[in-house]
Amino acid sequence: MGSSDGTGRSPADADSDPLGGPYLRTRFALPARPATFLRRQRLVVHLNQALRSPLTVVNGAAGAGKTLLTADWAAGLRFPAAWLTVETGDHPPGVFWAYVFESLRVCGARAGDTPGAPADPSGVGHRLLASLAAELNALDRPVVLVLDEYDRMTNPEVAEQLEFVLHHAGPGLHLVLVTRTEPLLPLHRYRASGELTEVRGSELSFTTEEAGALLRLHGLQLPEHAASALVDRTRGWAAGLRLSALAARESTDPERYLKEFEADHSTVADFLLAEVLRGRTQEDQDLLLRISVLDRFCPDLADALTLRTDAGLLLAGLHGENAFIERLGHSWYRLHPLFREILRAHLRERLPGAEAELHLRAARWLRRSGFLAETLAHGAAGGDFDLAAGALVDDLALGQLFTGLRSDALAQLFAGMGPEARSPASDLVRAAGALARRDLDYGLNRLRQVQNHLSDAEDSADLTATRLSCTLLEALAARLTGCPSRAEQAAATAEELRRDLPDHLLDEHPELTSLLLVHVGSVRLWEGRFDDARTVLTRVAGARGGPATVLPRAESLGHLALIDYLNGWLGRAERTALAAVAEAERAGLPRPPGASLGRVVLTAVAVDRQELDQARALLAGTDRLPAREHDPVPMAGRALAVSRLLLDDGETDAAAKAAEPAVSAAVTSPWAESYAAVVRSAACLADGRPDEAVRLLQGVGGDQPVCAVEAAGIQVAAGRPRAAVELLDSVRAEGRTGPAVSVGAALVRARVAQESGDTVTARRLVARALLDARRERLRRPFLQAGDWIEPLLATAPLHELAEGWLASGRPPAHGEPVRPGPDPALLVPVELSGRERDVLRRLARMMSAEEIAADLYVSVNTVKTHLKSVYRKLAVNRRGDAVRRARDLGLL
Repeated sequence: MGSSDGTGRSPADADSDPLGGPYLRTRFALPARPATFLRRQRLVVHLNQALRSPLTVVNGAAGAGKTLLTADWAAGLRFPAAWLTVETGDHPPGVFWAYVFESLRVCGARAGDTPGAPADPSGVGHRLLASLAAELNALDRPVVLVLDEYDRMTNPEVAEQLEFVLHHAGPGLHLVLVTRTEPLLPLHRYRASGELTEVRGSELSFTTEEAGALLRLHGLQLPEHAASALVDRTRGWAAGLRLSALAARESTDPERYLKEFEADHSTVADFLLAEVLRGRTQEDQDLLLRISVLDRFCPDLADALTLRTDAGLLLAGLHGENAFIERLGHSWYRLHPLFREILRAHLRERLPGAEAELHLRAARWLRRSGFLAETLAHGAAGGDFDLAAGALVDDLALGQLFTGLRSDALAQLFAGMGPEARSPASDLVRAAGALARRDLDYGLNRLRQVQNHLSDAEDSADLTATRLSCTLLEALAARLTGCPSRAEQAAATAEELRRDLPDHLLDEHPELTSLLLVHVGSVRLWEGRFDDARTVLTRVAGARGGPATVLPRAESLGHLALIDYLNGWLGRAERTALAAVAEAERAGLPRPPGASLGRVVLTAVAVDRQELDQARALLAGTDRLPAREHDPVPMAGRALAVSRLLLDDGETDAAAKAAEPAVSAAVTSPWAESYAAVVRSAACLADGRPDEAVRLLQGVGGDQPVCAVEAAGIQVAAGRPRAAVELLDSVRAEGRTGPAVSVGAALVRARVAQESGDTVTARRLVARALLDARRERLRRPFLQAGDWIEPLLATAPLHELAEGWLASGRPPAHGEPVRPGPDPALLVPVELSGRERDVLRRLARMMSAEEIAADLYVSVNTVKTHLKSVYRKLAVNRRGDAVRRARDLGLL
């Protein structure tokens, strides 16, 4: 029977709802948690903390685990918790509030004989709601009211009434709304006043550790990387993880199943289709199917694919409903990965043949909007490689095929390009790919086709970017074929073309200019124009541009290091080479050419210092260089290092063979030819063929100072002191040569003086050589000098200059006769490089190799190489001994 105001019922009517039917008791029961339910303590803690605020919203997509989470939490509360699962039939206010009143009675928050439940299903009086609020406010302890699936409540009148009760119930009521959508409440006011706690989709997502624990509850023991991959694919979505785990249990290889399962043929697909896609309007379904070809999308891009203009409203609505559309910010969205896989499969079924056209619509829109990477991906996916190549060239991004960061991805993207792509841009991409993999014949043929097309075309501004990109490949081709004139012409043409392009476009792709200059610098170095090469290479090494110019910077540093070495500056060459290697390693480039050339220089420096074990270790890091590069400068540099190392190991035949790099070039390199001649000559001399050794030196002149002083040493050893002195007199140092030249020249002149009987002059010259060599730890010239130097090094003054880095032993006492003896014993040097000191300091702090690598931004292998060098120099085998020895020597 109704109350006097028509809004309430007596206790006798409490067993039926306002419509006259019995209450559905399952709507008041906490959902049962399955045996595989995983309690996530971090979320339980968050919900406990939420009790400080009157309102909590648990908002997530279907299957996010929000209901089981909230039920598990509510079951553990120490005060009354009323549970009500909302249904679509609750829209009439009287029905909704009758169920709320009953849920409060069931949990004990209201006495069984308390009147006041609504009688009229269509309405609820203000007096009844005020009475309920006052009753709750007067409670000794608060009651928690959980409204599950609250997204089914779309009646704004009910929302206003709920807000009224929540506000006036005060601390007596804590309301928890479990929903897929934003509830019809003024949440902004609750947020502003700090009275709202929100648990949303990102927090509901499982972490890798939680996913691993959930899989174990399903009987699956997976390594962390497999669990992490599954979390990435499912975005930590609870239902996706559980359904995948259930299916994987039936597989003979669960780890492989979870890695490779097809989402569109799984229970995950059934769940998503039932919960998200079915029941939506045709417009919503069409939009979702078409945007499934996109990694990310905005309303304008979605409109371009659907040929409509209402995508903005549809996307906002779908996101608000947690329909597996994630907002990325700035009006950009993306689909949940599994949902996208399923949609793409349905797109192929419902709209066969439409996928390629959708990709092309996306590519055209993205190209107009300046999104290059996505333009390329969709252009290739749509099969229009002329479009993709045109975008790459017009954006001046052709250099990205060579930067190491995106080279592999771009090469793979264009791997499917067939003969139907015939534009100049497509041929430029083909030429670039061929030259990048050092297929010169095919690359040069394609480049010529582009040049012929450009020569026939009018001088159009639309082709300026194509012409500039062509100069990059021209310069690279000149570098690989050792053709200086071709490189200089390309550089001059590029400088003219740059004036006709907008600055912002050039600024966006600094790698193009940097790569071109490196190619020009490499050819100049090959030609022996060291100063001209240094000018352009220094410009690249100091250029800014972030990751885009990492490889050109590393390459330029490698070339600069080689120039320093060829000029006789070992220490400078070492520092620059280490910088080249570090530059590439910090960017994670896989075996980049610049770093390989840097290691080549470090190898050559180690040979000159007679640190032969380190030289061999460094050389192992360049083993793939010849097969990969076919590049004159790195190949000649490696031939130099390898042949000298073999020579010092006594393998004369192998040294002579290794001295000639297997590279063809348009012009010969004076320094490469001179070094090869010196090595072959030294091999002949070691084999007892002095006349042949002298003959091989006929092409070595004073314009290559380091080679000239080594050739002079061979001349004097072959019994031709006058020819040796004449060769030294022809050396044109011009102030740019380093200690390797001065040391070698001093030793040759000292031998000539010693053999002519002028011991005083010989000692003075050897002393000068020792002083110059000590700074660089340059040992090779002394060890290659021959027996004549032994008595001089055994004298007191010279022995003191050599002690500690070249020779060891007690110097002769005053007046003690000098006796010829065996070669002075070599010492392990105690001078450490700057990077070796960095590693040693961290070693002293008990850091592991991995921790040192992370701290120094280098690879673990690099750290191990430095550690081996430190151990060898300190004559120890263990880290503790190395630290103690370094402290004894004052190195720490």
